[in-house]
This record gives sequence, C-alpha cells and structure tokens, in this order.
Amino acid sequence: MTEAVVSAPVAPPVADTSRAPGRAPRAKGAPGRLRALDGLRLVAALMVAAYHYGGRGGAVADAWGSSPARQFPTLHTLFAYGCLGVQIFFVISGFVICMSGWGRSLTSFSASRAARLLPAYWVAVVLVTAVFALPVVAYDAVSPSDALVNLTMLQQPLGADRVLGVCWTLWVEVRFYALFALCVVLPGASRGRVVLFCAGWLLASALAQAAHEPLLDLVLMPEYAPFFVGGIGLYLLHRDRRDAHAWGIVAAGFLVGQHHAVRELWNAADPHAFAHRTALGIVLVVALGFAAVGAVALGLLDRVNWRGLTVAGALTYPFYLVHEHLGWVVIHVLHRGLRVPAAATFALTAAAMLALAWVLHRYVERPLTPWLRTVLTRTR
Repeated sequence: MTEAVVSAPVAPPVADTSRAPGRAPRAKGAPGRLRALDGLRLVAALMVAAYHYGGRGGAVADAWGSSPARQFPTLHTLFAYGCLGVQIFFVISGFVICMSGWGRSLTSFSASRAARLLPAYWVAVVLVTAVFALPVVAYDAVSPSDALVNLTMLQQPLGADRVLGVCWTLWVEVRFYALFALCVVLPGASRGRVVLFCAGWLLASALAQAAHEPLLDLVLMPEYAPFFVGGIGLYLLHRDRRDAHAWGIVAAGFLVGQHHAVRELWNAADPHAFAHRTALGIVLVVALGFAAVGAVALGLLDRVNWRGLTVAGALTYPFYLVHEHLGWVVIHVLHRGLRVPAAATFALTAAAMLALAWVLHRYVERPLTPWLRTVLTRTR
C-alpha cells in the first residue's frame, strides 16, 4: 500500500431516521440529516491533510525545504497517524452508500454517484495540471496524454501517471460502488441481502488474500473491504440497534480491518524511518474511527446538529482533491518564499485549501451535480 492517501469521496445524503425501528422517534420537524457525520468527515479530511503536510517524507520535504520532522519535531509523529483517516473514510463510505442505495434503482444510484464524484474531480485535475505546468512551480507535470486519461478515473488500472496523488482512493471507492450496485442495488436492497453481501464479501476477501491472485485482490480489495463492511453494518444498526447480525458485522469488520491496517502501516522503530507508527497506536485510531461512526449510527450524537457541520461535509470532497499537491505549492511559497514560520504555514495552507474547496463547491458542484444527475437519469 502506498502512503499517498486521501479521503474517500462520499457525501451523506439527507436521511430521515425518524422511522428507523429500534430508535426513539424524533421530534416533529426535527432535521433528518446526520450532521455529526458531516463533521466527522471533515475531521478525517484534516487528519489526512496533517499526514500530507507534516507526517511523511518525500515530496513534501521539497516544499518545506527540509524534512517535516525538523519542522515539527514532536507533532510529526502524531501527524504520521493521519493516513488512517482514509480507513475512517471507508467506514463512513460503507454507511453512506448503504443509506443512499436503499430503495433506489440502479440507474438512480449510478447517476447519483457519478454526479457526486465527477464535476469537482474534473476541475481539480485540470487545475492541478495547469498549476504544475507553470515554470515557477518546481514539481513535474504529467504528460498531456496521461492528464487526459486521468479525466476517466481509470488511470491506475491503465498504468498512467496520476495528476492527483489522492486519486488512488477514488479507484477503491469506484470498485466498492460497483460491487454494492451489482450485489445489492440491482436486485433490490433488503436487510437480508445486505447482511449476505457483507458476510460474503468479508469471507471472499479473506480467501482472496490467501489465494495471492492479483485479479481477486483487484476485485475484492482484501485490505479495504473490512472497513466498508463495518460501515454497512453500522448503517444496519442505525436502522435497528437491536440487530444482532449487524453487531456481528461491525465487530468482524473492525477485527479484520485493524489487522490489515497494522500490517500495511506499522513500521519498525527504525531510527532512519520518518516516524514510528506503533501497532497499538494504529489499532487505537481505527477503534476510535469505528466508535465515532458508531456513535452517529446509534443516535448518541443527535444533538450535534449545527448547521455549520453541513458546510463542513460539503467541503470535504473538494478539499481532499486539491489539498495535497496544491498545498505543497502554498507551503513552498509561504515557508520558503515569505519565511512564514512552520506552524503558521501549516494553518494558513489548510485554510487556503478549505477556501478553494468552498469555491469548487459553490461554483462547480452546486450547479453541475444536479444537472449531471438529471442528464444521467433522463429516459429516452
């Protein structure tokens, strides 16, 4: 697994939980949107940004002019755990995709996902390509051919260079959408079918791991399947907290998921390593991620219903698309060009990327997402 990580691109739709069995009914007129989940998405996004800005070596060292370990002697060790924001996003994605796919046709589900992902993604690819092509920017741009392939989201299986370092998780998400659409949405979502899908996928992914067959790994994604499955189980608990099968799905997702996270992200206490992630630390972050989504699912955070969290959720996807590479450009200008201290540079860069995310959301996603959804669902 590479250590260039990003968030999973999901946006929770409005969910009316007032009729969910096993839960106390909401007060009349209470909003159904899970705003706490929106806030959690932004927290996971900022975790990944912390990793990209101060929790890894490589290209980001060129932006700072030295290793981030020198810029953040203490915090760089904590920032190194920020890459686990991806796993938390996959849990959230399992929850949200199950919620949004329930009761929808395959056409509606597919159009919703495409309309949610593509507009901001296309603009981000063009924007990053253009910025990296500027002579004053010290990073290599991909070839024009590879940049065009990136617009399809198929650059990884086609072996093209990536414009966005974050896009590898989009490829993971797309494969999850395809599996869920074929196995659950197409035949019609029901509790029994969702339970069977979770159990079957988790078992099949474990067998794929043992088989060492690249095609099975590509389709079943053993290292990521437990997180999606755990999120789906949490949505079943959101519908009915007394569902014993759902509790078992969540437990299995966590137990298998933490195993993969430790195996992929643990590194020995090597003095030459950028930072040492301990096995216990990784398990703890994964557990906190499951627990946070679980608190939303069980209604423990229903009172966290601030309108600003909806805005936070809306900014998450465009923020992830642009924060890594464009953030390095901003860091280079602020820290090396203008001599802004490291802590202030870190904060100003994150703020700048959030501002850019708002622009993308306001002027790209808001007009184009509903238009593209309508185009894709229009019948001839």
